[in-house]
Amino acid sequence: MRLIIGLLTLIPMMAVAETAYVTDNLRLRMYADAELTSVVETLVSGDQFEVLSRNSQTALVELADGRQGYVSAGYIVYEKPAKLIVNESQAEMERLSLRVEELQASFAEPQALVDKLRQESADLQARLDESSSRTAELEASNESLAARQERYRYSLPYTWVGGAVVVCLITGFFGGLWWIDRQNRARHGGIRVY
Repeated sequence: MRLIIGLLTLIPMMAVAETAYVTDNLRLRMYADAELTSVVETLVSGDQFEVLSRNSQTALVELADGRQGYVSAGYIVYEKPAKLIVNESQAEMERLSLRVEELQASFAEPQALVDKLRQESADLQARLDESSSRTAELEASNESLAARQERYRYSLPYTWVGGAVVVCLITGFFGGLWWIDRQNRARHGGIRVY
């Protein structure tokens, strides 16, 4: 029965259990004397100082502002704490993010120019394609005309031949009339007889 009552008292404790972590924010007291009796300052994780002397229990340190005091030697490390490394990394990441934004902004104008040039290039390519197709049409037409010209190289157009025949007939007719008139006058002593 005691076991059941013990288990029943543990159930509410298990229901309120939360995930927790060990703090990385250590507070270290700095004392005025080596016996560590009179607190003059509280240092936190990441505070920087110079170690002037040290023994197994305590260390005489000097802060950046020149104040000196004693701290427990077991809490001194010579490597940067994770908190400082994280803060420096975040600051560097923010600086790099700003730099990336600046670079993206500086590339916006050249990108616009590149887009404009690409559009102009596409337009010129379309015009070139149109001119090439027109040139191909003209070359085909030229070849057709050259073939036609070669076929009719030694022939004369009907209009020319017909015109020449008409001119010859008219000239022959009037020339014949003139010749007959001349012959008649020569035979009749210069008198026209009709």
